[in-house]
Amino acid sequence: MAGRTTFAMVKPDAFEAGKAGRILAHIEQSGYAILAMRLVRLTRVEAEAFYEVHRGRPFYQELVSFMSSGRAVALVLDKADAVAAWRATIGATDPAEAAEGTIRKLFAESKGRNAVHGSDSDENAVREVAFFFPERELARLGAESPG
Repeated sequence: MAGRTTFAMVKPDAFEAGKAGRILAHIEQSGYAILAMRLVRLTRVEAEAFYEVHRGRPFYQELVSFMSSGRAVALVLDKADAVAAWRATIGATDPAEAAEGTIRKLFAESKGRNAVHGSDSDENAVREVAFFFPERELARLGAESPG
């Protein structure tokens, strides 16, 4: 059975453009409960570690530079079948290909500056949540571990 929680992030482009509040409102209006939220600024080393799964791909260095360029909002979201639901809510990576009403269609600038991150599997959701939110902290917040 798919998990109820997933990791999401409002990326530096959307935060810098003043879109974070509207994205958070869209998340809540789409039926997600925000279990944890943190304003972050990744160092280059942290961005490299977070996106380790993409190391060696042509876009990796550009992605690391972008993700360490400014503040972002890390989130733990709750909803039935959270990973698949969140992927549908955010839309295609390229906002030109994203469905109407999705976060990327509404708020993204381009394929590279696409406003939000979303875990692509329950396994990655567990890893990504743990990267930003220690389990003991989630327990204090009353949030369950992802998956």
